[in-house]
Amino acid sequence: MNTASAALTTAAAASHGFLSPTGVEIAFLLVGLVTFGAALVTVTTRQLVHAALWLVVTLGGLAVEYLLLTAEFIAWVQVLIYVGSVVVLLLFGLMLTKAPIGRSPDADSGNRWAALTVAVAAAAALVWVVVDAFRTTWIDLGGAASGSTKVTGASLFQNWVLPFEALSVLLLAALVGAIVLSRKAKADAAATPANAPATPDTRSEKEGVR
Repeated sequence: MNTASAALTTAAAASHGFLSPTGVEIAFLLVGLVTFGAALVTVTTRQLVHAALWLVVTLGGLAVEYLLLTAEFIAWVQVLIYVGSVVVLLLFGLMLTKAPIGRSPDADSGNRWAALTVAVAAAAALVWVVVDAFRTTWIDLGGAASGSTKVTGASLFQNWVLPFEALSVLLLAALVGAIVLSRKAKADAAATPANAPATPDTRSEKEGVR
């Protein structure tokens, strides 16, 4: 069975090449370019709300890429968790902190070149790792789905269960920390007016009342 599947994979790889892409491969490239452009706009715009909305386009493009790679389960997880939860959480955070709706000149920290260097280095390392790991692997996009719920669940809860649980604990700790910091800020803001020194006008008003 494994020999037959390997032969089919080899035949598929031999019949297709970079000079004869399929429709799925062309769509994958086009969606990838749109996603890359949206990601660039996300990190370069000076309007925080626009950055969050462009992040929706970026994460949605990644979900489409997963669909084109026959990973339906990962695609819907991308939509439900990242597009439907993380971006909404960011927008609520912007509204609760009363972030400016228009342009924010102070949104740029001045370390743009350092951030660009780190981003390029991280992207180069990621591309090198992926290319080295899947150099001889051919994914038949026209075959059976390889990213179904059964396959993904078996791989996740057999080989990656410990990092999965560690990530959940980390997210829970971040949520508890955010709540504690928010309550502390509210308590400080409520205690400041009560402990504020009385101004001369306030003292004169109190004396007049007496």
